[in-house]
Amino acid sequence: MVHRLRYSSTRLPGKALADINGKPMIAHVWHRAIEADVGPVVVACGDQQIVDVVRDLGGEAILTEAALPTGSDRAFAAASLVDTEGKYDVIVVFQGDLPTIDPATVRTTLTPLAREADCAIATLATEIDDPLELHAPQVVKIALAVHPGETIGRAVYFSRAAIPAGTGKHYHHIGMYTYRREALARYVHLPRGILEQLESLEQLRAIEAGMRIDAAVIQTEPFGVDTLADLERARTLLDQ
Repeated sequence: MVHRLRYSSTRLPGKALADINGKPMIAHVWHRAIEADVGPVVVACGDQQIVDVVRDLGGEAILTEAALPTGSDRAFAAASLVDTEGKYDVIVVFQGDLPTIDPATVRTTLTPLAREADCAIATLATEIDDPLELHAPQVVKIALAVHPGETIGRAVYFSRAAIPAGTGKHYHHIGMYTYRREALARYVHLPRGILEQLESLEQLRAIEAGMRIDAAVIQTEPFGVDTLADLERARTLLDQ
């Protein structure tokens, strides 16, 4: 498992080291990753300060280029350095701003890959029950083919628009990804896609290249820290 953080977050600068009840946020995230117990945990960092904090915790951290464009690129760079022999064939890219995530949610990202041999990338979704959320462009929707009684389906398309058309269940994409090793290597070397640029959604690069993405539907969206208000909420949640 690789989880990644940049110090220079746009909306909340320095959030990786922001204090949450006496510990930096990265410490909480690292503990959640350890508790998930799906394999070795490596923190891919774009800043030496984060590397130092993780190593002081007793964790493994890799300094990658600060200018890497995506978390997937950062995860691939770290995995290439720590696993030169390709021992691990699945890589969980665990976001570094999820200090309250349930470790079971992390484990759920593995289930689509275990179920479908053709699945290259696994991700998560929650059902949308608010019409405002359905039509909000900041909420990424999935055209997700889920059979009745199932909780895993194939992601046919991602959009900021309300998809699919018509009545029925709609799904909100949760941006966590678990890759087969070869799929991650392929993805980070793909050119930017036409649809990716139109929607401003990186996952469409994989779809356009014919890579299969499946999503597991979970009940509760993981809480991410992007603003000062989010940080205060995280402090409250972790103080309970």
